Amino acid sequence: MTQEAAAAEVHVPTRRERSGLFGVTFLAGIGIVMLVWISGLVWAAIAFFNWLV
Repeated sequence: MTQEAAAAEVHVPTRRERSGLFGVTFLAGIGIVMLVWISGLVWAAIAFFNWLV
């Protein structure tokens, strides 16, 4: 095995960990935004039906 191949193997897990962390953070952000959006819709529906009554 050459030194270049050994150096390439060392950097692969680092890239995967960073991309994995980025992916988890991205999905968590999407989940939070979806939760806030749905909560807003529920709050608006409750406010509307309270206004009707």
